[in-house]
Amino acid sequence: MALEPLTALSPLDGRYAEATEPLRPLFSEHGLIRHRVLVEVRWLQALSEHPGIPEVPPFSPHAREILERLVSGFGLEEARRVKEIEATTRHDVKAVEYFIKERLAGHPELARVREFVHFGCTSEDVNNLAYGLMLREARGQVLLPAMDELVSALQEMAGRYAELPMLSRTHGQPASPTTLGKELANFAHRLQRARAALAALPIPGKMNGAVGNYNAHRVAYPEVDWEALARDFVIGLDLDWNPYTTQIEPHDGLAAYCDALRRFGCVLLDLCRDLWGYVALGYFRQRAVAGEVGSSTMPHKVNPIDFENAEGNLGLANALLAHLGEKLPVSRWQRDLSDSTVLRNLGAALGHVLLACRSALRGLGKLEADPERMRRDLDEAWEVLAEAVQTVMRRHGVEEPYERLKALTRGRRVDRETLRAFVEDLPIPEEAKARLLALTPATYTGYAAELARRIASSGAQAGDHARRGA
Repeated sequence: MALEPLTALSPLDGRYAEATEPLRPLFSEHGLIRHRVLVEVRWLQALSEHPGIPEVPPFSPHAREILERLVSGFGLEEARRVKEIEATTRHDVKAVEYFIKERLAGHPELARVREFVHFGCTSEDVNNLAYGLMLREARGQVLLPAMDELVSALQEMAGRYAELPMLSRTHGQPASPTTLGKELANFAHRLQRARAALAALPIPGKMNGAVGNYNAHRVAYPEVDWEALARDFVIGLDLDWNPYTTQIEPHDGLAAYCDALRRFGCVLLDLCRDLWGYVALGYFRQRAVAGEVGSSTMPHKVNPIDFENAEGNLGLANALLAHLGEKLPVSRWQRDLSDSTVLRNLGAALGHVLLACRSALRGLGKLEADPERMRRDLDEAWEVLAEAVQTVMRRHGVEEPYERLKALTRGRRVDRETLRAFVEDLPIPEEAKARLLALTPATYTGYAAELARRIASSGAQAGDHARRGA
């Protein structure tokens, strides 16, 4: 059966292929091979630029151009040739080495240095840097922009609904009012922090041979400072140099990357479940999309499918990321191969995260607040003002304020008149009494509006800054 979206085993390459397409050039088999070729070519170039390795003299402009074309022009046909070689070698990195040597054979200057392709390297010197580059590019080109788009949408909604009062629910029960904008601002702030944590993480790399000691390097060229050369090479790839490794870079940084991404996913999962609940309460209406069907039998339904889709994909992503974060830093002695097949699922984990971000963003775009529905809930919950009343009573020295309000309100629905009669009988200053009598559930929102507008303002400033930078 030919491979296409309808026949793909994974929905990431099938049903959701369009949404996950930006990750395909990075984490597909072609993407991995392409990054391996890049690392091998850059290492050969680094050797040619070092004065202590005269057998690889500086390349001529023509030779440099050939090597650059080998990297920039690496396409599907080239990847297929690597796989053909691998069918014989039964070793994926060795196949890349042979492919590069094959391509250099027709150029006399480069053919003379063919045996310095993969010089002093173990496969993991190439692999760890290839995966590091893939993760760095995915973070900067795909994940962070998707996260920023989601946070920006929340910031805009936080500003739009900054003053729209809403009944809170702690333990699912009516609680002190807030505003819809403030609740959205909470998530915008949390997602911003999780995004910043991911963005700040170093991605380590190593280039130090079979067990991390430069054993072969030092025997071949004892006068070369191989540690300095390796450090400059790794940093030159815009990765962070790790000087202490076994055969493999120990993946602690990669595990931190997965953990940070999982924390972002946990916050986003919390948001999706809350929004689903607000839709169920009627606090949000969902705009109907022409031609879209909500139920195969109930024509009236507009289901919150985008938040449900995001929730499901976040569950899959976080399960994969948790396994990656726990498994990858653990390797027997100087190396075992159990990380190899696991690493190939990085793209799937990131794909589910990306899909969740896009689904949640699409869901946000369909939401419209229903102020009248929120007002009705607030009007039926005057008991939530008990917190304000007993706190003012405390200030003015009234005996047992909490206990008296508990007796009046706990487990009961209290209307405006009942609460007014209670306040009017209190032995507190008239000014304090007037302030309490003027309160309604809709106005008892503290700094909620100001906090929401602050988040919205920070988002607008960030957007202006980004536009100026562009």
